[in-house]
Amino acid sequence: MKSFLKTILTVLILIVGFGCTSKKEIKKETKVEMTAKDILGNSDYLAISYGGYREKSRELQPTITQLKEDLKLMHAMGIRIIRTYNVQPELPHAANILKAISQLKKEDASFNMYVMLGAWIDCLNAWTGLEPDHNIESPQNEGEIARAVALANQYPDIVKVIAVGNEAMVKWATSYYVQPSVILKWVNHLQNLKQKGELSKDLWITSSDDFSSWGGGDESYRVKDLEDLIKAVDYVSMHTYPYHYSHYAPDYWKIPENEQNLSDLEKIDNAMLRALEKSKELFNEVSNFVKSIDSTKTIHIGETGWATISSGHYGENGSRATDQYKQGLYYKHMRNWTNKQGISCFYFEAFDEQWKDANNPLGSENHFGLINLKGEAKYPIWDLVDKGVFKGLTRNGNPIIKTYKGDKEALMKDVLVPNTDYKH
Repeated sequence: MKSFLKTILTVLILIVGFGCTSKKEIKKETKVEMTAKDILGNSDYLAISYGGYREKSRELQPTITQLKEDLKLMHAMGIRIIRTYNVQPELPHAANILKAISQLKKEDASFNMYVMLGAWIDCLNAWTGLEPDHNIESPQNEGEIARAVALANQYPDIVKVIAVGNEAMVKWATSYYVQPSVILKWVNHLQNLKQKGELSKDLWITSSDDFSSWGGGDESYRVKDLEDLIKAVDYVSMHTYPYHYSHYAPDYWKIPENEQNLSDLEKIDNAMLRALEKSKELFNEVSNFVKSIDSTKTIHIGETGWATISSGHYGENGSRATDQYKQGLYYKHMRNWTNKQGISCFYFEAFDEQWKDANNPLGSENHFGLINLKGEAKYPIWDLVDKGVFKGLTRNGNPIIKTYKGDKEALMKDVLVPNTDYKH
C-alpha cells in the first residue's frame, strides 16, 4: 500500500512540475506587443531610414525577395524600426516592405521589425511643371492618407507611427511645400480616427520635417498653426543635417584659429565633434520652442546623415565634408549621443540609392547609405563585418564585405581637411 501511495505521489509531483514548466515555457514564448511609446527612445530598438531601390528609376520596384534580403541585413545590424516615405499607388514600395516583414515574422519567430510609415504631402501643382501653389494642397493628399490608414490597419503589429509629410513645411522645398495648416488638418484627421476606434489608439501620429519647420530656426515659421500642430502630434520628428550646413551655413565647419597648428587628422576629428554639437544645438532649439508650446511633447530625430561621395558642394572643390571616415565618426557620435539621451535617430540611410540623382552618379544624394550598391559595408559598420553579424547574408547575391577591402590606410587617402575657403 505504501509503495502504491508513493507511486501515486511521484506521478502527481511529475504532473504538477510538468504543468509549471509548461506555463513557464508558454510565458517565455509569448511576445509582448510593443507600441510606439515603448519603441521610440529605446536604444534596443535602433531606427533607420530605408529605401530599397537599387536602380536609377523607381519604376523598377525592388522585389519582395530583395526587400527581405535588406530587412535581414538591417535586423543583423540591430535595427528594429525603419522609416518609409510614401504610399503612392504607382510606388508600392512601402506596402511591399510591410508584406515582406509579415512573411519574415512567419518564417522566423525571432524576427522583429516595426515601421514608421510615411504619407507624402504636396501642394497644388507640385511636380507638374505648373507653378506650385503653396497655399492650396494637392488633391492627391486625401488618397495618400487613406492608403496609409489602410496599411496601418492591415499591419497593426508592424506599423507603429504614421508621419504626415516629409519636409513638407520647409520653404526651401520649393517644388511642393505646404502651409502648416495642411499638415495640421491631416494629423487631426488621423487623431480623430484613433478616437473613433478606426485606428489603433497606440498608433502615434507625427510629421517629419526640417528643424526650422518646428520652430528651431527662423521665427517666420512660428505661426499659430504650427503651435496647434505641436499640440496635435504625439511627438515631434525633426531633421538635422550638419553635412549640408558645411556648405549652406559653414560657420561651424571653419577650422578655428586655435586649431590651425593641429595635424590634419586632429582637424578632421574636431570638425566632426563640431558637427555633433551642431545637431545637438538644433535639437535643443527645437526642444525649447516645442516645450514652450507643449511641455509634454518628446522630440526624436526623423533624419540625419552623412554622404560618402560628392562631385558638388561637399566634395574636393567644396566643403570637403564627404568621405567614409567622416561618415563613420558622425554615425558613431550620433548613435552614442541619442542612445544615451533616449532619443530615436532614424539615421539616413541604410543603403545607397541611385535614383535620387540619376543623371549624376557622383551626386551626394546617391551616397548616404551605410551599405553601397555593391553590397559593401562602409566604414561606419566595418566593426559589424568583423563581428560576423552578416555571415550567410547577401545583397543581390553578394556577401557583405568591407569597402576598400578593409584597408583603412587606403580609405584615409580620400579624406580631406574641412574647407570653407571657396566660392559659395
